[in-house]
Amino acid sequence: MNYFVTGASGFIGRFLVDRLLQRKGTVHVLVRRGSKKKLDEIGARMGWDMRRIKVVYGDLAKPRLGVVGAALKALTGKVDHFFHLAAIYDLKADAESQRVANVEGTRHAMELAAAIKVKCFHHTSSIAAAGLYPGVFREDMFEEAEGLDDPYLRTKHDSEGLVRKECPVPFRIYRPGIVVGHSKTGEIDKIDGPYYFFTLIKRMRQAMPQWMPMLGIEGGRINMVPVDFVADAIDHIAHKRGLDGQCFHLVDPEPMRIGEILNTFCHAGHAPEMTLRLDARMFAFVPPTVKGAVGALPPVKRMLGMFLRDFRIPRQALSFVSYPTRFDSRDAERALKGSGIEVPRLDTYAWRLWDYWERNLDPDLFVDRSLRGRIEGKVVLITGGSSGIGRATAEKVAAAGAVTVIVARGEEELFKTRDELKAAGGDVHAYTADLADMASCDSLVHTVVKNHGGVDVLVNNAGRSIRRSIELSYDRFHDFERTMQLNYFGALRLIMGFLPHMTEQRRGHIINISSIGVLASSPRFSAYVASKAALDAFSRCAQGELSGKGIAFTTINMPLVATPMIAPTKMYESVPTLTPEEAAGLVVKGIIERPTRIATRLGIFASLVHALAPKAYEVVMNTAFELFPDSAAAKGMKGAREGDKPTSEQIAFAAVMRGVHW
Repeated sequence: MNYFVTGASGFIGRFLVDRLLQRKGTVHVLVRRGSKKKLDEIGARMGWDMRRIKVVYGDLAKPRLGVVGAALKALTGKVDHFFHLAAIYDLKADAESQRVANVEGTRHAMELAAAIKVKCFHHTSSIAAAGLYPGVFREDMFEEAEGLDDPYLRTKHDSEGLVRKECPVPFRIYRPGIVVGHSKTGEIDKIDGPYYFFTLIKRMRQAMPQWMPMLGIEGGRINMVPVDFVADAIDHIAHKRGLDGQCFHLVDPEPMRIGEILNTFCHAGHAPEMTLRLDARMFAFVPPTVKGAVGALPPVKRMLGMFLRDFRIPRQALSFVSYPTRFDSRDAERALKGSGIEVPRLDTYAWRLWDYWERNLDPDLFVDRSLRGRIEGKVVLITGGSSGIGRATAEKVAAAGAVTVIVARGEEELFKTRDELKAAGGDVHAYTADLADMASCDSLVHTVVKNHGGVDVLVNNAGRSIRRSIELSYDRFHDFERTMQLNYFGALRLIMGFLPHMTEQRRGHIINISSIGVLASSPRFSAYVASKAALDAFSRCAQGELSGKGIAFTTINMPLVATPMIAPTKMYESVPTLTPEEAAGLVVKGIIERPTRIATRLGIFASLVHALAPKAYEVVMNTAFELFPDSAAAKGMKGAREGDKPTSEQIAFAAVMRGVHW
């Protein structure tokens, strides 16, 4: 037998062609001239015998699919089965393109089938042809379809209607369920159906442990089938005698509810499962007008829009959460009886679908996560840029092609750093400023805006730390004032100075180098922690106001770093610390990923324990306070040497509480 296939390079089409090549005969495939290379690549990957593949150039949008002349003559009387699979299977496609491909394409395919005198026209429709019919939809039903407002549902219904009413040759119709990847390999060609929710599942896995119970939704029953079942079923039914004029539901006879499906994929992706699932029918009592009015509220629309955008879920997919249609498949089951072709249980191959998606289709795989991709050609200002974390960050940023602006108070070291970074090939500019002085901050903002047009990324790194117990600070109120002046007011002055340009451009990123001490409430650092906590609080408030204008705030609760700032405390030479380069790596992570917060697990754990068991945490902190004494400098003993080396208890405690200031 000889075959003609449209959509052979499509997902179902390639597997159907593979099945047809296992039979005798020639397979003619319709290909647009620009798609021949794609077909060759698919053929090579699937191991087709290309000598048995005959390419016919054409176009769905043209009468007789654009096949004319010698090609038409060569096909006439030479094709037994005409398989029409070419269509747009995409909820997000625009209405007109779907109409042209799905409806007009089917009309033109029938014209060609009649012209070349095929014996049977096989039309691949979809369960979408039923629309949103409330109840059981049988294989002999068609006109009963309801809820066809969506362009995809409408065009799949109308294209099948053309075959039923106008097909000039014998025909058979196949309505597959939602087609997912191959049950043996997991292969899929695009994100569709349940794959829309995979990003959400992955984010759940990243945020929470697998054992944590989650709240979800039960939803309607969604009918999904793997592509290999669909191709095998079409091939088998097409070659059985006496079935012309019939329609076959290629569906799962026992479909799962959407909550069960999502949990199956959560299990496959090692994400927490939705233990408590709310049945969407609980909300059926709410009048549609009320639901529509609530959904039209600007805050609701904005929140829903942000959720769908962040998790890459098309709005159209929500209409299937309460999918009302069940499909009777007795005719298909009867035609497949004895063939061994049946729908496998989802839990037997879901892991293959997840694995293939995560390795090949996860949108995060195609995001440019390089530092250069984020900041090349953009202005990045780093305070405290002449040493420590600031210099290490400036080195990485300059090497990535940013216009790097470094700021510090000490002119000699600042300009030396600038010259070294420029010699390494960076576009680096240096400005001196005393960030504890508000007038100096304003002058810096004015100069940078004048010379560079503004700032795209502001890294507030400059800071002052004071390690002194409160009992030794009764007569040192100025310690709190000067720490707050630099760490909070200086950073805030720069933020307020550069924000007008950022909001005007509707883009900008502010990174504040905070401290793990804010999360751990480190004793002896009340002045330092309070100043950093103030900046953290401001950032949280500002984020709520400015996120809609494209401005991101990232707080880095930095653990202890071996910089000149901690050098006076000799005890820190014996405790675990980060190097400036490691700390700069966290800043780079912040620039690339733009998270709200970057913190160590220990810092987050300390904050959680303090929230849940504040008295117990108080005991731990007081133990640390008694274990680590004030330094000689903190006691005002100028010129005095530090005491003995840290004790084994101090070293052990610092190792357990890695990175926390003591």
